[in-house]
Amino acid sequence: MTDVVAALIWDNGRFMICQRPERKSRAMLWEFVGGKVEKGESKEQALIRECREELAVTVRPHDVFCELDHEYPDITIHLTLFNAEITEGVPQKLEHNDIRWITPSEIDGYAFCPADKDILEKIKAEKR
Repeated sequence: MTDVVAALIWDNGRFMICQRPERKSRAMLWEFVGGKVEKGESKEQALIRECREELAVTVRPHDVFCELDHEYPDITIHLTLFNAEITEGVPQKLEHNDIRWITPSEIDGYAFCPADKDILEKIKAEKR
């Protein structure tokens, strides 16, 4: 099982989603910014690193919004989604095809990675 972290970042009632590039697995699907935890890193350290690498921003991880396990054909992951805030920088598309800020009511208009399904239902239920 691979530990993966991601960030749920809110701004004025909208949260950030990122579209995976064409060259990667689950190409062009939407996801939360994040990635794999490397050996010797805490989950929080991994999230900070991934956000710098993928978006050129500094984030501050807060509490865990949710955790889940998901099995893809090519990898089984344990995903930890942190509530987080951007403390420095403006998101840039260094890795992703696109970046959007959406409201919970707009979730159904996007094709997300399968692992995010339950997370998105929780966000919709909370109707921030």
